[in-house]
Amino acid sequence: MFERLDRVLAGVRWEVIFVDDDSPDGTAETVRDLARRDARVRLIRRIGRKGLSSACIEGMLATTADYIAVMDADQQHDEAILPGMLEKLRGGALDLVIGSRHAEGGSMGEFTARRVRLSNLGARVSRAVTRCDLRDPMSGFFMLDRRFLQAVAPRLSGVGFKILLDIVASARGKVRFAELPYTFRSRQHGESKLDIVVGLEYIYLLLDKLIGHMVPPQFVVYMVVGSLGLAIHLLVLRAFFESVGAPFLESQAAATGVVIGINFWLNNILTFRERRYRGVRVLRGLAIYYLGCAAGVVINLAVARFITNAGGPWYLAGTFGLAVSAVWNYWVSSVFTWRRQAPR
Repeated sequence: MFERLDRVLAGVRWEVIFVDDDSPDGTAETVRDLARRDARVRLIRRIGRKGLSSACIEGMLATTADYIAVMDADQQHDEAILPGMLEKLRGGALDLVIGSRHAEGGSMGEFTARRVRLSNLGARVSRAVTRCDLRDPMSGFFMLDRRFLQAVAPRLSGVGFKILLDIVASARGKVRFAELPYTFRSRQHGESKLDIVVGLEYIYLLLDKLIGHMVPPQFVVYMVVGSLGLAIHLLVLRAFFESVGAPFLESQAAATGVVIGINFWLNNILTFRERRYRGVRVLRGLAIYYLGCAAGVVINLAVARFITNAGGPWYLAGTFGLAVSAVWNYWVSSVFTWRRQAPR
């Protein structure tokens, strides 16, 4: 990639910043070797932080250049159109120039039909938050003016892989943009990170842009997980209370204990994916989660007892007990279990 950039940017004063999320494949060492030989090469190595969008944001904010391009290092993006992007931006009438696979003359290359359909679906859905007619809002290859970046940076979500969508959706005014066609090349190294969790992160980003000013999207995901937990909770509660004949409070406590474990597993891979526990550390995280939710259990049982003593049905008592403790558990999870800052 460095050699290709050197060829196409001849005559241009430029630098390249590689952002590495502490990968184990020797990326950081290779970039350091390059940087020792050429001062145009810089490295940002992130430890304890992961994600393409947040990596792009850190890289963009680390340079003082007037024009900043974002592209992958796996050579799927065609570096040959960088001079054309720069020429358009230097004209002064644009905020953003996008390398587009869907503009006339562009192509998805050797993408499978399934990947093409997924990309097209994502592009259609993204129009709900972009408020402009981008032909390729899912592109990860673009160049922008520093002034535009500084205006949108405080509002960026930094979630998932679709940083261009994040940038355009964070702009308050009309975005002045152009799209240059290119052919998406086959991956030279590594493997695709597209999976169901990446899809969920895309939905999370859309939620953040649509309702993030009112409710933290992470809380929405947490409540979706909690809704599934509620269904399981009621099934377990019914099994203990009606089928086995155990006392209600013991049944409620048993159901709550089961659901806490299930919710930890789901939240670890969905809600707090970027901070998730792996390997044997999962046991440590689970222990912290149970301890943190202990107060929520007390609240849960107190509310449930109040409702049953007032003559309410068991399923209503179980539901309200779990719901009242949900907000407490979310705060405890965010601050302690997955060590995030307190949510607003």
